[in-house]
Amino acid sequence: MGVLFVLIYLGIVLAVIEIHTLIFTYTGLDKHIARFQVISMLTGTGFTTGESELIIDHPIRRRFGAFLILFGAFSLAVIISAISSILSDEFFTAKISVVAAALIMVIFVLRMPKIRDYLSGKLEHVLEEHYDFRDLPIREALLTDDTDHVLDYFIDETCEYKDKELGDIIEEDEDINVLYIQRGDVKIRKDRLVTELQEGDHIILYGDEQTIESKFGEKNEEKK
Repeated sequence: MGVLFVLIYLGIVLAVIEIHTLIFTYTGLDKHIARFQVISMLTGTGFTTGESELIIDHPIRRRFGAFLILFGAFSLAVIISAISSILSDEFFTAKISVVAAALIMVIFVLRMPKIRDYLSGKLEHVLEEHYDFRDLPIREALLTDDTDHVLDYFIDETCEYKDKELGDIIEEDEDINVLYIQRGDVKIRKDRLVTELQEGDHIILYGDEQTIESKFGEKNEEKK
């Protein structure tokens, strides 16, 4: 019975992983990223990756993440206790089987298209209704349309826009907004369109993706 208990509890852990993966995807996170981050939080390993900011910076995901971290610590204690008492008859296998079955049912319900669409809309509404705009990650705050885009454009020594002003580069009818120029520790906002660009500047652009990429292209990550 002890081995059966451990197997059932591991099934519960897998069910919790699947449920939270689905919930995170309904908040807009890619599934492969969601699954890895859920496992990372549950096991307490690998959660220091850059992708963890997608969880930390999102108020709803952060709440579910806190539960996963606590559940992971509790699960480790339960499994160690179960293994150490593997020969004992004091296992509540029948009761924990009910819990496992209930979680499996939750997974099936969450996978239903109507439930998925409802939760996606509900979570988005809760995010907009109950959290300050400043707390929202870039994806929820600015990238509200498929054509929206944010680009960190780096001015290197070979850049064609070096020593030029953004007011002369961007046409008035182009859907490109310059949020600011990052020059070292200084953010240039007020004079961003009339400031002569220097090597090492970062230009933070926001607007239509196709328009931005046709004008500035896509910079390599190592240049940012």
